[in-house]
Amino acid sequence: MEAGAIAVLDALVGFDTTSRRSNLELVDWVVAHVERHDARVRVTYDDTRTKANVLASFGPADAAGVVLSGHTDVVPVDSQDWSTDPFTLSERDGRLYGRGTADMKGFVACCLAAVAGISEAELKRPIHIALSYDEEIGCFGVPRLIEDMLRHEAKPALAIIGEPTGMRIGDRHRGYCGFRSTFTGKAAHSSDPSAGASAIYPASALVAMLRSMSEGGARRAGRTTFNVGRIDGGAAMNIVPNLCKVIWEFRPAPDEDVAGLRGMIEAFIARMTPANVGHATEVVAWVPPLPRDPVDEAIAIVETCGGLGPSAMMPFGTEAGFFRDAGIPALVCGPGSIEQAHQPDEWIAVEQIDSATRFLGRVATWASAGQAASPG
Repeated sequence: MEAGAIAVLDALVGFDTTSRRSNLELVDWVVAHVERHDARVRVTYDDTRTKANVLASFGPADAAGVVLSGHTDVVPVDSQDWSTDPFTLSERDGRLYGRGTADMKGFVACCLAAVAGISEAELKRPIHIALSYDEEIGCFGVPRLIEDMLRHEAKPALAIIGEPTGMRIGDRHRGYCGFRSTFTGKAAHSSDPSAGASAIYPASALVAMLRSMSEGGARRAGRTTFNVGRIDGGAAMNIVPNLCKVIWEFRPAPDEDVAGLRGMIEAFIARMTPANVGHATEVVAWVPPLPRDPVDEAIAIVETCGGLGPSAMMPFGTEAGFFRDAGIPALVCGPGSIEQAHQPDEWIAVEQIDSATRFLGRVATWASAGQAASPG
């Protein structure tokens, strides 16, 4: 049953789609594959036109269907000790090795292998296969994909993000919000600091505040967390620093007031920065959290298709929050283990490919049955 998916996975792993590279060769392969099965295909590019999303739709365009969402990019293999070529699929002892097998070309391969059956089904609800770029470095592709989809297709009833959960249903997760705060002061000789304006002092106040907030919630499960990842500032010990940059993040809990938290931190920066020091904060990554909104009906659909319950909070972020913010109920459920993701000798079990293949077959049955139907 899984042989077709493994063959597709072999092709997908062969494309080096590390986020710093173009994914267009893989996109061209996918487009040719789904067009052979009469998909409605939409391709949306990044501003450089070196990366692209693919949306392949089957069934009626005017009905609310299901989105099967995955990403095409993978993390680097630099400095990792692989025992095999990371961009050549290899199989040993029921495991399929290669970069992206777990995260998440395994799920993508299962979706693409399923299109032959999907295209032949008499769908009453559409099935959309949505493949995005640059998920690993900030989910930059999926907002453009969703915007384009909603302009040309009916709003879906459900999005299933196939990140590796061992086919367990994830109904909530934290987000990821990254920032760069730049403080601009005035350089001066350190023999008379009053002649200058230190950019480091207000930057250090921000760092101390973020540390305090992090320690205050350190032992709460599902908490919002904070981190300062990088500080750059100053030129020499005897020069009042005129520039300092702080790269920092918070990972909001599913129920966090993200806008309110961001506003509170920016208000603190404004209050603690002297009038003779400039400051600006820019967003460098923005992945919204996935709250557990009322999704009981969506969970029931995914469970009847073979997703494993009970639903749970996922320990990692996904594209699901973008679908939810667009008014599309979203869940996370896919083959493989997150523990294998980003690791040397990344692998996915063949039985997980088999489980995902059966799951997608039931999704097609649900879409063919129409309103209030169960795939059985």
